Amino acid sequence: MYDKRMECPICMSPYQTKKILSRFVRVASLDTDFYSVYEYTHLNPLLYHVNICPNCGYSHTEDFSPYFPPNAKEQIAQKVCQAWTQQDYGNERSVLKAINAYKLALYCALLKKEKHVTIAGLLLRIAWLHRLERREEEEKRFLLHSLNEYKLSYETDDFQSSKMTITKVLYLIGELNRRVGQEHEASYYFSQIIQRHSKAGDPKIIEMARDRYQEIREKQKQEAEVI
Repeated sequence: MYDKRMECPICMSPYQTKKILSRFVRVASLDTDFYSVYEYTHLNPLLYHVNICPNCGYSHTEDFSPYFPPNAKEQIAQKVCQAWTQQDYGNERSVLKAINAYKLALYCALLKKEKHVTIAGLLLRIAWLHRLERREEEEKRFLLHSLNEYKLSYETDDFQSSKMTITKVLYLIGELNRRVGQEHEASYYFSQIIQRHSKAGDPKIIEMARDRYQEIREKQKQEAEVI
């Protein structure tokens, strides 16, 4: 773990925040929605993804655009900074503190009118943190919110200038549908990957889409046999 120097784009104050060196990160397993389980729970980079200015409360991640639309800074100053009680998120974080950090970043993202794909990623990570704490209802609630944002991102193509590919966006829409019990919708999006993007997409994600699609088909077949 190390201290990364930051400068707040709202109040221009310098501050430091904790990050984890990639060479110390050990992934024990990976869930089907890309949630990582780490060998060392205290070295979980998910906890430190959000940067929070201790002076004014502006919160963001590296996925945020450096561009601020007209009046966005004024909105953040009024609705976040004026209500902020100075506190430091730059030390080690508990899961609860990390959830609070993500929720504050989500609020800033909405005020800043960040892209749907960025907002979807924040919501998905909040769901993962609830999974870590075994809060199933809260996890499902945030998975649904994330699903809706990924669908909007796909419909508006706003993922195009991000790190996300169309294959990964479609896969996450399918997988989040599957996880919240909407298997018919999940099958549709997985089939879109298999039929339309299997030649140009990421081979690993194509394989994952095939696996999820087959799992749904097998489950439906078993349920039909019981009936």
